[in-house]
Amino acid sequence: MTDSIRVLLADDHMVVRIGLRALIDGEPDMHVVGEAGNGYEAIDQAHALCPDVIVMDISMPELDGLEATRRIRNELPECHILILTVHAQEKYLFPVLKAGGAGYVLKSTVDTELLDAIRTVAGGGAFLYPSATRLLLEDYLGQMQSGPVQDAYDSLSEREREVLKLLALGHTAAETADQLALSPKTVETYRTRIMQKLNLHGRADLVKYALARGLLTEYQ
Repeated sequence: MTDSIRVLLADDHMVVRIGLRALIDGEPDMHVVGEAGNGYEAIDQAHALCPDVIVMDISMPELDGLEATRRIRNELPECHILILTVHAQEKYLFPVLKAGGAGYVLKSTVDTELLDAIRTVAGGGAFLYPSATRLLLEDYLGQMQSGPVQDAYDSLSEREREVLKLLALGHTAAETADQLALSPKTVETYRTRIMQKLNLHGRADLVKYALARGLLTEYQ
């Protein structure tokens, strides 16, 4: 089908790739277009195939998934990267988000969360397991307690606040535009303006800020 989500698998264990391919190819709205066994192969395959989503293992030989994610996002920003890992600790979560990863799925929950995660990030959203959201909030609150944090929320217009909230909830620019009767291009302009005013530098910062401000309270 023409709107099927094209997925690239990057994991150094062939048996894991076989299992992931079977799971993904069993869905009517997505299919695997290629595989990679290390970070360098993932970069090469990303350039060759231009997948919608890359499911990336964080621990791979030669070049790890974190560095591969950073390079791919710099060179192919249209590729959404979903990190697979056995680690649930905070020290692994934040580097992934800073590298440009759009989602973070634990290998122990692949059978219940991976497919939804792929659909979410393919649509431009962010996917985090529940405890990861808590870690983001605790990190941001910790920053606020340890020193002053720039907060220019009062400088945002009412429309910018609406856009901020919807984007933080994981809506794509198109979905946000539809809800607010705007064009996607206008939403992207608002997003850029919001990031500049609030001194934010990526999706993780946006989500942390919205959580800390209590903008998403009714959705938790």
